Amino acid sequence: MTNLTQDIRNKLSRLNVFEKIIVVNFVIYFLTSTVLKFQGSGSGLEWLSLPKSASKVILVPWTLITYGFTHYSFSHLLFNMIVLYFFGRSFSNLFKANLCLKVYLLGILSGGLAFVFVYNLFPSGTLNTVGPLVGASAGVRAVIVFLCAYLPNKEVRFFTFQFPLKYIGIALVILDVPGLFSQNSGGTIAHFGGYFLGLYYAIQFKKGIDIGEFINKIIHFFSYSSSNLKTVYKKKSKKNSSLVGKKKKEFDSFTRQKQIDLILDKISKSGYESLTQLEKDFLFRAGK
Repeated sequence: MTNLTQDIRNKLSRLNVFEKIIVVNFVIYFLTSTVLKFQGSGSGLEWLSLPKSASKVILVPWTLITYGFTHYSFSHLLFNMIVLYFFGRSFSNLFKANLCLKVYLLGILSGGLAFVFVYNLFPSGTLNTVGPLVGASAGVRAVIVFLCAYLPNKEVRFFTFQFPLKYIGIALVILDVPGLFSQNSGGTIAHFGGYFLGLYYAIQFKKGIDIGEFINKIIHFFSYSSSNLKTVYKKKSKKNSSLVGKKKKEFDSFTRQKQIDLILDKISKSGYESLTQLEKDFLFRAGK
C-alpha cells in the first residue's frame, strides 16, 4: 500500500499544473457523482455550486471558486478538460506554472462574479430560471483568451489550416453570443467573465503588471506557515543548488525554460515584433 501511494505521488509530481487541475476535476466529479447516486438529487452539493443570490453567496463565499471544479454532467466535464489539456500544454510550455494557475483561478472567480452580478442586477430577467452555477468553462476560456491576446499573431495549425491564434479567441466569443439568450444564459455570462479576465490579464501582463500577484502572496503565506512546522536544514551552497544532482534531461528542461522566460520578458517590454527570427522560431517550437 505504501509503494502504491508513493508511486501515485511520483506520477502526480511529474504532471504540469493544468494536468493536475484536470485530475482534481475528475476526482471531484466522481466523488460528487457518488453522493448524487446515494441522495438521488443535487441538493447535497449546494456547498460546492455557486448560488445566484448575493445574500446566499455571502454565506458560502468559497463557492466562487469551488463551482469551477464541479460538474454534474460527464460530457460537460470531458469537453472542458479536453480543451484545457490542449491549450494548457502550450500555456505550460510558454509560461511559469504559477501564472497558469493564477489565470485559471481568476478566470473562475471573474466568471462567478459576473454570474452573481448580472442576476442581482436583473433579478427578474432570464437568469431567474437558471439554477446554481457549476463548471470550469470560465477558467478554461480565460486561459484561451490570455494566450490569444498575449500572442495574437502566433501561428497555430489545425489539420491542414494555419492561422494566427487571435482568430480562435474571436471565434469563441462570437459563437458564445447566442448563448446569452438561451436556457444556459447564466453559464454563458460566466464565460464572458472568463473572456474579460483573460484579455485584461494579458494586456496588463504585457505592461509588466501581474494582476494575480496577490495569489503568489497567499500561496507563499501558507507555504511559509507549513515550513515552520518542519525541521529546517541549512544548505551547504546556494549557488546552483536547484541543479545539483540533477540528470541531463532535467538540466536541459531547466535551461529551455530559462530561454522561454527571457523571450517572454522581451515581449512584455518591447512587443512580439521585437523578437529575432531565431527567437520566434524557438517560441513557436516550444508551443507545440
